[in-house]
Amino acid sequence: MRASDAERERVAEALREAVAEGRLDMEEFEERLEAAYKARTHGELAPLVRDLPTPGVRTPAPAAPEASGGVDWPSRIGGEATSRGAFAFWGGFGRKGTWTVGRKFTAFAMWGGGDIDLREARFESAETVIRCFTIMGGMGVTVPPELTVRVRGFGLMGGFGDKATGEGTPGSPRVTVTGFALMGGIGVERKQRKAAKRGLGGAPRKELG
Repeated sequence: MRASDAERERVAEALREAVAEGRLDMEEFEERLEAAYKARTHGELAPLVRDLPTPGVRTPAPAAPEASGGVDWPSRIGGEATSRGAFAFWGGFGRKGTWTVGRKFTAFAMWGGGDIDLREARFESAETVIRCFTIMGGMGVTVPPELTVRVRGFGLMGGFGDKATGEGTPGSPRVTVTGFALMGGIGVERKQRKAAKRGLGGAPRKELG
């Protein structure tokens, strides 16, 4: 029987839970996740979770708009990436506004800095890895409150700040921010989307940077 998008996403969710619990290493997780999104039939999906403690594949109920914090996640997942990386040397870069983040996005800054803003971004995949590396530089990643985020970076004679790890609303992409800062700093924090700020009444507060 042909597999549906919802069934593929159900298997992907089971794989994400398995890697979070330490049942799969990252390499095996990536291999299975890629196979899940390419699967066309139930027969191709079943072996991917056969050795994991997960219920059978079934279609999940769609999340209500209110439960998603007013974000229409299905409309913001999919499509071709507009950027898969950024580089700064004695300068800076910025990824802001409406742009499509690649499944794997790599940013590097040396003696420079960069800003990666995901509040209005679209996502090529429901599972996204952002790799940030800086040497004697600085980088900031801004995410909305509704996004599921994991931060796993570290700093050496520097810092890799995490104010963002946590679950988002139902249906949100899962974004893992990883990498390292050498004699520099990388910060990941949550900020409200501009549209949400306007919804609170009054003009949106001006943000620096």
